[in-house]
Amino acid sequence: MGIKLYGTPPSPPSRSALLMVERKGLDHKMVWLLPGMWPALLRTRGFRGGTVPAMKVDGRRIQGSTLISRELEELKAEPPLFPSDSEKRVAVEEAERWGDEVLQNVPRRIVRWLSVHRPETKVMIATDVGIPFPRFAAWINTPTAKHLANKVDADGEIRGAIAQVPEALDQADQLIADGVIGGDEPNAADFQIATSVRALLNVGDLDPVTKERPAADLAMRYVPEFGTDFPAGLLPDEWLTALKRS
Repeated sequence: MGIKLYGTPPSPPSRSALLMVERKGLDHKMVWLLPGMWPALLRTRGFRGGTVPAMKVDGRRIQGSTLISRELEELKAEPPLFPSDSEKRVAVEEAERWGDEVLQNVPRRIVRWLSVHRPETKVMIATDVGIPFPRFAAWINTPTAKHLANKVDADGEIRGAIAQVPEALDQADQLIADGVIGGDEPNAADFQIATSVRALLNVGDLDPVTKERPAADLAMRYVPEFGTDFPAGLLPDEWLTALKRS
């Protein structure tokens, strides 16, 4: 069995997929693609879509962290990514889906906004990834970053993403309290949620609502190192005044 996993360093679901492959103990090769360039690079490798994470296994191509978790479960049953109990499995699947469809969009929108409106963040990311001539690479990547950020700027979505942070983290905390995630044996939802929370921990402006909560402890447990730290002062002050921890 040959597994080749593709992702991009700033992507929480890319790290989720890697954590799940490592959890399964499967032989694999991790291929990190350049931030902003991954859609084109994936298509050169035979993938139809431009979504990361992407995985090749035995000649088949799978894209998306939730599909990858099912594929890994089929490839190797132990250790499991989903509970054997049907009721508990449903709860984990719902939490994983929430992490994929709702939670990951929160840090994604914030980081994409930063990459366009705070150009120095592109240099930070390029430097952390280890790209030669990071300032030049950041300049080359500007059109892609603007394209990705257009959806964020529309209809105040970036403000909505910032305002959503406390609620999203409260939901993650509740999943831990309910025993769906955060147990002794990690499941697919643990990996899906922990990486997105970890991405939020990188944004210094969000520290008042992200630190010292169960979700933050979970993120640091599974993802002690992740991506680029964005210092406080990059997000507009007026967008942060509404952040209230419930």
